[in-house]
Amino acid sequence: MKKRFTLVARVSTSRPEAIAPILRQLVTKGSVKKERDEFLIHAKMEGDNVKELNRTFLSTLRRVEKRTRLRAEWTSPDGTTQRFFDYVLKKTIAGKHSDT
Repeated sequence: MKKRFTLVARVSTSRPEAIAPILRQLVTKGSVKKERDEFLIHAKMEGDNVKELNRTFLSTLRRVEKRTRLRAEWTSPDGTTQRFFDYVLKKTIAGKHSDT
């Protein structure tokens, strides 16, 4: 079952003109803004899990420009946030919901 995740990310690359159209194709529910030498992403994306969404997102960008970096925060429906630098999970922050 697919879940809806919220993505907040910064994308930097050596060829922003090549990456911009790909970002606009990938982000259909959200915004892509250029700020100085980075793109700021705020989006809703659907998938089975965050790790796979992050991998697919970055792999798609790197097919166009290998020197692309992704700093991403993915928030799941339960409020859990996972922070990635490129493909690597750096931190998991538990959601604010509790079972008690």
